[in-house]
Amino acid sequence: MSGTRRDTVTYAFAVTRACPPADALAAEAGHDGGGPLRALPAGRLWLVVQDVPAQAFGGDRLTARLNSPDELESCARAHHRGVEAAARQGAVVPFPMATMYLDDRNAVQAVTDREPSLCALLDRLRDRTEWAVKVHAAEASAASGGAGDAAGAGATGGRDYLSRVSARRRTVREEHEKALAAAQAVDHELRRYAVAATRHRRQSEQLTGTRAPQLLNAAYLVEDGRRADFARALARLAADRRHPAVEISASGPWIPYSFARPEREWHGSCQEARA
Repeated sequence: MSGTRRDTVTYAFAVTRACPPADALAAEAGHDGGGPLRALPAGRLWLVVQDVPAQAFGGDRLTARLNSPDELESCARAHHRGVEAAARQGAVVPFPMATMYLDDRNAVQAVTDREPSLCALLDRLRDRTEWAVKVHAAEASAASGGAGDAAGAGATGGRDYLSRVSARRRTVREEHEKALAAAQAVDHELRRYAVAATRHRRQSEQLTGTRAPQLLNAAYLVEDGRRADFARALARLAADRRHPAVEISASGPWIPYSFARPEREWHGSCQEARA
């Protein structure tokens, strides 16, 4: 670096086997204030990058931006646009958001150092997409706990009140266990149609915007040829009256962000469940 300070750093979006057309990349909006998206050759792979201002994407400034909900959303959307641009030519391995290098040379070196594992991962992700599925306790079930405790506290007092409180708590616990079992059944059924599945940390009420507790936050890697089967299974489960204690929401197909890491970290193949 010869002691000179660079005005930009190289922001990395994703790697792919095929080089995306330069004009298509340049037409895609990346991060605000950055240069056009472009592709760098890296051994047998191509790395989609963007020059971004070092001042805006460095150190404390980046930390402050990622701690701001609005800035975080803006960065996430820009990152996804770059990954999508790379994915138009086939399978991609998305990089984590805010993956940056001092310059192109360092970025290319980082990819070529991992070339065998990245190529293997691209092979596993080819013709496969991700589906996100969330299971919540049904609203009526979630709201049933504690509604009448305070109202009856002074009615008769003593043992009758304590008995009612104990019975209500037992009912709430049983309903929660029933909902958990239903969520497990949903997960087990969906794994039959997936190549792999992984569970994410369950989201809080502040993130979900609902009082109903989240029971399952999972991602499924689905072969393109089984996409219709997976969608039909989702529809059946959502309409299944055997699971009245839960509500199911799903989205997809997505670029397989959740599986863009070594297979041993996928938290379980679905081969056994399918068999």
